[in-house]
Formats: sequence, structure tokens, C-alpha cells
Amino acid sequence: MGGRTVTEIKVGKGFEDMRMRFFTLWIFATLNYVYADVVTLFDKSVTTSLSQTALLGASILVETAIAMVLLSRVLKYRTNRWANIIIGALNTVAILASLLVATPALYYIFFAVIEIATTSLIVWYAWKWPNPQAVSMSRHN
Repeated sequence: MGGRTVTEIKVGKGFEDMRMRFFTLWIFATLNYVYADVVTLFDKSVTTSLSQTALLGASILVETAIAMVLLSRVLKYRTNRWANIIIGALNTVAILASLLVATPALYYIFFAVIEIATTSLIVWYAWKWPNPQAVSMSRHN
């Protein structure tokens, strides 16, 4: 086992499992964001003329989710945990707010419910994610 105890291997595996969980959830959320936007393009009742500033803001918001696909795999525990909490909460609030702008179409509500559930789950998992070093230390005592 290369000098590592069974406990250290289990804790390390749990850390990687959580990273993979975040990675997967961020991909799922991002695909839902993108497909909701694609479907909206086909909705003839939607007419918008957003400013360049609003489009930039929307682009930055979507990029936060895209970036979390990578960051959830490479960041260390503490930064990873807080990034998932903050970006997950930000995306959840943004989707909730988008439902209040106008009367949303049924397909948009469908996607929004999925997106809100996914990002809320990300926040919940990150909030509950124990520090692997603390878990490893407590098992050694």
C-alpha cells in the first residue's frame, strides 16, 4: 500500500469521490443551462434585446458553472468546498431570480427546477463535506 494505512486510503478515496460528484453535478447543471438556452432560441414568443453588458453578465455567470467542472477536480479541499458553496449558491439565486423577471414558459420552469435542485445539491454536499485531514486524524486517535 506504499506506506499508507487503510484509513488514509479510504479518506483519500472519499475525497476523490466527492470531487467526482461535484464534477458530475456541474456538468449536469451546465448542460441544462445550455439546453434551456437552446430551447429558448426556438421559442417564437421570446423577444429580447439585451445590452452588451447584460450579455457579458450572463456569459460570466454561465462561465462560473463551466469553470467549476474543472475546478472541482483540481482545487484543494478548503478552496474546493468554498468555491462549490459560493458558486452553487450564486447560480441557484440567479436561476430563482430569472423566474421572477417575466412569466416563464413551462419548458423554462422545467429546466429551472432541475438547475435549482442540482445547484442546491452541490451547495448541500459542499456544506456537509468533512475535511479529509480531520477525518484521517480522528481515525488515528
